[in-house]
Amino acid sequence: MSKLKLMCAAVLAFTLGAFGLAGCSAGGESGSGSDGTQPQKVTIGTMPTEDILPLWIAEQEGLFQEAGVEAEVISFDSAQSLSSAITAGEVDMAMTDIMRAVKLSESGTPLVAEWVTLGAMAEQGRFGVLAPSDAEYSTLTELVDWMSNKKLDDSFGIGVAANTVPEYAFNKLCEEAGIPDGAIPAQEVASLPERYGLVASGQLAGAALPNSLLVLGEANGMKVIADDTQGENISQSIMVANASFAEEHPEEVAAVASAWDAAVELCAADPAAYRSILAEKANINAAIADDYPMSEYPFAMVDDQMQRPTEEMVTPILNWMRNKGYGADGVSYDAATGQFLIG
Repeated sequence: MSKLKLMCAAVLAFTLGAFGLAGCSAGGESGSGSDGTQPQKVTIGTMPTEDILPLWIAEQEGLFQEAGVEAEVISFDSAQSLSSAITAGEVDMAMTDIMRAVKLSESGTPLVAEWVTLGAMAEQGRFGVLAPSDAEYSTLTELVDWMSNKKLDDSFGIGVAANTVPEYAFNKLCEEAGIPDGAIPAQEVASLPERYGLVASGQLAGAALPNSLLVLGEANGMKVIADDTQGENISQSIMVANASFAEEHPEEVAAVASAWDAAVELCAADPAAYRSILAEKANINAAIADDYPMSEYPFAMVDDQMQRPTEEMVTPILNWMRNKGYGADGVSYDAATGQFLIG
């Protein structure tokens, strides 16, 4: 039996025990469940971002089959379309962020946070603030002073999108720099490409963006004036499962986690081997694709325990959402089960 199947068997034994079930692993040669039937197919939704790379590797390398599960990874072109698919039950699991998971749970689609896909440590999954190439400031503090000296109005600030990871990262980076809330005005620009373009053309002082656009900006001479790879661990993407699916199909969830972990090992051993699939699937700009920095991905399972987002990751986001008026009133998080508790 391969190392992967041994890992899968251990994972499934733990998961079955936790749910008070008995039976054989889904990682056997036939890939059948404990009753001899074929395992439930798992449909996994995602945005086309680097956060999901291990599952694209799992598809390419046949790791789902080795783990004894039939799985399909489907990319959606917007967060809204992904959310709609989750709500409609068109996907069983999804890569998303904590804010969106909270909002979906609040709106009547309970989700279980299974593991952190990127951001278990601060250096994983960079978000930051990009400034024009000719900016006269190199830090957020210098930006505050520059805006004050120029006596600019609130129409020239930092581009963000409400209730998103980039906005949260921007707010936390300002807090870490000792900059009062609102000292740097935020401008709502929902589209990431538009936000990038407005900075590139000098129509915004900066924009809160994910790593792929930060790297592209740097390649084009623009400046990253703050990012979240140092200090407090601010940003995470997470794998969630529909709560009913997680309850009814724990074997399949565990098998997907096992395939993820096998892919994480492959990527860590030879990151360059998977740069092309990342560039293709995550739509990395051709100008930076060959040298794009490969992330280090966290394991879904450690010592047979699912590595769910911690309370230290989730609670500050819940507080931020409440303070910003984005909801989360009465929402709490149970790190042991990964459930967002409403009321």
